[in-house]
Amino acid sequence: MKQKIMSGMRPTGKLHLGHYLGVIDNWVKLQDEYDCYFSVADWHALTTKYDKTETMKQDVLDVVMDWLAAGINPNKATIYVQSLVPETAELHIYLSMITPQNWVERDPTLKDMAKILKTKEGMASQINYGLMGYPVLMTADILTFNADLVPVGIDQVAHVELTRDIARRFNYVYNTDFFKEPQPKLNNCSLICGLDGNKMGKSFNNDIKISDSEEVTAKKIMTAITDRSRIKKDDPGHPEECEVAFKYWKIFGTEEDVAQTRCECENAQRGCADCKRKLGAKINERMKEIRERRRYYEEHPEIVKQIIEEGSAKARTEAQKILAEVRKLVRMY
Repeated sequence: MKQKIMSGMRPTGKLHLGHYLGVIDNWVKLQDEYDCYFSVADWHALTTKYDKTETMKQDVLDVVMDWLAAGINPNKATIYVQSLVPETAELHIYLSMITPQNWVERDPTLKDMAKILKTKEGMASQINYGLMGYPVLMTADILTFNADLVPVGIDQVAHVELTRDIARRFNYVYNTDFFKEPQPKLNNCSLICGLDGNKMGKSFNNDIKISDSEEVTAKKIMTAITDRSRIKKDDPGHPEECEVAFKYWKIFGTEEDVAQTRCECENAQRGCADCKRKLGAKINERMKEIRERRRYYEEHPEIVKQIIEEGSAKARTEAQKILAEVRKLVRMY
C-alpha cells in the first residue's frame, strides 16, 4: 500500500512561477509514488480574506486549472476543495480541545501571518479567532487522511512538528495509537525570486504567472534586475552579482545555456537587455505546453468543476472513515 501524502494551497488568485517551481512541480513527481491528497484550502483563505470573498469561487477554479496544466493528474492524485470535506472542520474541533494555547501561539506560520496583517492593517484586533486556530486547522487537514508525509520547504518543518505533537497528544489523551505522526518530506526544488529580487508574490507585483501569455512574460522579464554595477553594454558583466536574470538562467536554461550566458556577459558580448530577451524566450519555451493545457481548461471550466466534485467526494469518503474512528475514540454520542 502506498504511503499517503497531504498538502494544499490557499486560493489567492492565479499561481505564479514560484508556486510552480517551489511546490507544484514537486507534487507532479510525488503523485506517481504516493497516494496524494491536494487541497484547495478555501477555509484557510478566509482567515485573512473573510471580507474579500467576491472572487473566491473563481480563485478556486484558477488554482485547480494551474495544477492541472502543470501536470497534476486527477487519475493519480485526489484534488479537492477543503470546504467540501466538512469532516476536516469536525476534526479541527476535537483537536482544538486538546491543543494547549501556547502551542498555537508559538507556531511560526501564525506569527508570520500575524505580522503581515499588523503591517497591513496596523491593528492587533485584525488577528481574528479563525487565524489563531490556523495551525490546528492545518493539523486537521493532515490528520483527516492520517497522512504519512507532508511535502514542505525547510521553513515549514516547524508546523509539521506541531502536527506531530498534536497527533501524539490525541493518542495519549484517548489511549490509542490511531493517529500517525506525519513526517516532513523536504522539497528538492528550485526557488525563484521575484523580478525585483525579493520573494515572488502577487501582492508585490513582481511575479510571472503560470497563465501569463508569451507577450506578457517577455515584457515582465525586461523589468528584471540584473547587474547593478554594469552601466554600459560594453562593460564586462558580473553574472554572480546579477540579482535576478542570471538566477533565472540557472533555473530555466541548460548547462550549456548558463555557460554561454556567463561567458558572453563577462566578456561584454551580450548586453543585459539582449540577455533578458533571450531569457524570456527560454521561459516561454519551458512553459509553452503548460500554458496550452491551461487555455484548454479555461475554455472547458465544466471539466474542472467535475474534477473538483469527484475529487472532493473521494476525499470525503476517506475522511468519513477517519472521523468515524475519531468519534469512537472521543466517545461522542
